[in-house]
Amino acid sequence: MSQFASADESSTSSLSAQLKETADNSSKRYPAEVLQTFQRGVEQVRATGIEESAKKVGDDAIDATLKGWDQNEVTLSDVWSEGPVILMWYRGGWCPYCNLQLRAMQKQLSAIEGAGAKLVVLTPEVPEKAKETAEANDLEMLVLHDRKSEVARKYGIVFDLPESILPVYRDKFQLAKRNDNDAMELPLAATYVIDTNGKITYAFVDADYKKRAEPADVVAAVKKLQ
Repeated sequence: MSQFASADESSTSSLSAQLKETADNSSKRYPAEVLQTFQRGVEQVRATGIEESAKKVGDDAIDATLKGWDQNEVTLSDVWSEGPVILMWYRGGWCPYCNLQLRAMQKQLSAIEGAGAKLVVLTPEVPEKAKETAEANDLEMLVLHDRKSEVARKYGIVFDLPESILPVYRDKFQLAKRNDNDAMELPLAATYVIDTNGKITYAFVDADYKKRAEPADVVAAVKKLQ
């Protein structure tokens, strides 16, 4: 759950409103039993205690050197030594909720950079798939390949897909091909703000894939560091 201000659910322009609309539309397109199966999956993930055991405000951020689709390497500590970093995970371009979040954060890029921060997005998607996602959403942000979710694992946000929903991710979304990894696991769509000392100052961690950090809250968290 968010450790910062809650999103303004009444704002039609808020990400939370867009996410809710997408979820509502899904309830019209899919049978109730399918939606119930996915909701049970969310609760199974939550029951593991992942939200409590994940990295929190006050913890040290995890350093790593990762590659983008251009194969250029980026060391995270080099980025946060120059200014605050917003570190955000998305599950894959197959996820409509991830695409909504990516587009919403893209719209906030000028505000983020104006506050002296850098948005760094991590994904288990292989670089060529991540590039397709970026092009489909007109993204200009830095996207890095978290191979086999190695960094996400150190943040404590990786979970095994529950058996009840695994076939959808394996067969429909072709997760193994997209991630070049046979492990049926995903990272939570977590968002962190990291200060120039490498400390986490904001954390949004939720087991529900339909819930994401509100961009306005993230920008506000960055501005508190000025």
